[in-house]
Order: sequence, then structure tokens, then C-alpha cells
Amino acid sequence: MPSITLRGVPHSYSLTAPEGFSSTLVFIHGWLLSQQYWSPVIDQLKPCCQCLSYDLRGFGNSCQFLDQYQMGMLPLAQRLGASYSPFSLAAYARDLGELLAQLELKPVWLVGHSLGASVALWAAYCYPEWIKGVICVNAGGGIYLRREFERFRAAGQQIVRFRPRWFQHFPGADLAFTRMMVARPLQRQWGRQRLLDLLQAHPEAALGSLLESTTEEEVHLLPRIVSGLSQPVYFLAGEQDRVMELKFVRYLASFHSLFEADDGNVFELANCGHMAMVEYPALVAETIAAVLKQHS
Repeated sequence: MPSITLRGVPHSYSLTAPEGFSSTLVFIHGWLLSQQYWSPVIDQLKPCCQCLSYDLRGFGNSCQFLDQYQMGMLPLAQRLGASYSPFSLAAYARDLGELLAQLELKPVWLVGHSLGASVALWAAYCYPEWIKGVICVNAGGGIYLRREFERFRAAGQQIVRFRPRWFQHFPGADLAFTRMMVARPLQRQWGRQRLLDLLQAHPEAALGSLLESTTEEEVHLLPRIVSGLSQPVYFLAGEQDRVMELKFVRYLASFHSLFEADDGNVFELANCGHMAMVEYPALVAETIAAVLKQHS
């Protein structure tokens, strides 16, 4: 798999052949995941669209060389008297902007899952001339519930800090990951992939992205980002998603003008949890294709 250096850090990516297509889709994965989860959707869409997926800074195969990058950048930030975080939503959006610029892939549609959807919304806000539209999968929010967020942040920190490497060799460990956050068990290959991605995620990226994206300020800023977008924005929601419940998806979607359109901008996926792209890849691909056709 090829790599490209974005603001000092090599990032792993995959790009299908252009084939003269008018639309290019960029897929952005969620927290503690990697680009691998988009492959079933991309397989469905690559006959009609060029597709780009990549590993966010500190996740998947983009976690390599991160320590060397930080050793070089943090002293510079300190000398400039700046508070610099490479793991904020804005920073990840800048990585994406650099990726599009280097690959000369603009304008594009962005498809983001969970945390990746927040990155996509930020990128659309920062680079409106490059981003034609955004499709958010299992993503919503905008309401800050202090107690719930404190529990979520604490649980996330525990997961990141206490990841025993030997766990991947424990018989049946991957089976537990086929059942987490989904409405029905996934194929075992996805359990193994989720376990691998959890264990190899860079600790500073995993903690940084979690804590940076769930502050009260960031949570309240997201609806303002959505309301400021002139591009079309759609949301795919799992009816059985317990991580991002449908009511929170609808709340964030309501800040976009398309929410009041005849067909709205929220697609509900029945019997689907928080991993729509591997629970129902054909349905996700079909929905994406329908959105693109509507705006072609």
C-alpha cells in the first residue's frame, strides 16, 4: 500500500483508478479503526467512482514514525509560544487538505465514519472550494451532556492505556470484537481487524483525538460548522446504534438546510449498529451512489 507524507508524517493510502469518472470519493475512518473497513463499500463503488481511503495520523499504518515527527515539531511549537495539537479535528482536516492537494484530487465528496465524519465536516468548512459534499456515517452530536461525556472519556482513556499486547494471542479474543457496537455479529475477519487496530493505534493519537474532539467547546462547535456549510451534507444512521443514537444524528443534521427538504438529509438503516460500512456495505454503497446521482 503506498504512502504519502503529510505535514511530516507518512500516511498510508489507497486510490483506485480514475477511469474517467466525474466523482471522486474520499473515505475517512473512525476512532481506533483504519481505512480497511471501507474496502467492502469501495468494492461496490469503484466501478462508478474513483475512491480514496487513508489512515488518519496515528492510526492503522499511519502510526509509524509519529514519535520522530513529534520530537521535531513540539520543540518548535514551544519556541513559538504556541499550543499545538496534531490530533485535533482541525489538524486532521489540515492533513486531509494536504492529501487532496498533493494527489490533485479536488473537488471531491467526503464520506466519514464517526470521528471521521467530524473530520470531514471540518474539512468541508475549511476547504469549501475543494469539497463538493459530505456523507456522515454513524455520526451526529452537538449536545454536550457533561456526565455522559465524562464517562465516555474515562472509558476511552482506560481502553487506550491498558491494551495488553498479549490479548491478540488469547484464544477467541477476536470473537468479542465481532459483537461490539453492532446490531448483529460481524464476520470474524472484522473482529481480528478491530483488535489489531486497537492494539497498534499510537497512544498519543488515540488519547489526543478522543480528548480533543469531546470537549464542551468542540461539541458545541460542530453544529455551527454544519450550519455554515453551503455544500450538501447527508447522514446515514443505524437504528440500533448505541454509540451515536438516532436522536443525536437527527439533531446535528437539523442544522443543515437539507434537513427541511422534502426527502430530508438523514437515511435510517434498520437493524444496524455503529459499524454500518461493514454491517451493510451494499446498502451504504447504494445510498452513497444515490446521493451522488442526485447531485450530479
